[in-house]
Amino acid sequence: MDLEQLRVLARDEHGLCTVSVVDDDGAPHASVVNAGMLAHPRDHGDVLGFVTRGGSVKHRLLRQRPRAAVTFRRRWRWAGIVGDVELIGPDEPAPEVDVAALLRDVFVAAGGTHDDWDEYDKPSA
Repeated sequence: MDLEQLRVLARDEHGLCTVSVVDDDGAPHASVVNAGMLAHPRDHGDVLGFVTRGGSVKHRLLRQRPRAAVTFRRRWRWAGIVGDVELIGPDEPAPEVDVAALLRDVFVAAGGTHDDWDEYDKPSA
């Protein structure tokens, strides 16, 4: 897979893509998320990052079967990638990873900006 093509499509479409995982009965479960290419928080290799809400169907399914297919589309151009998923966050701690910084990195990689990063970094209630 040409990761540069994914990077360009992610940027051009503001990170909007479809993530598909396998449901409990083997059927596809798809949803739209914002994602972007960034450096892995440990080995700094290229990864595709997106955020999923804890307790969501997608999050539960990724815990059970950590693989996903992701497709970016912009007009008549598209690119997809299939691969293993690594969950890192409050429910899947990685002691050596600053989760707040990782969330910010994913947000920026997916095209996000913020006027007040201190406010953005505050934990949700």
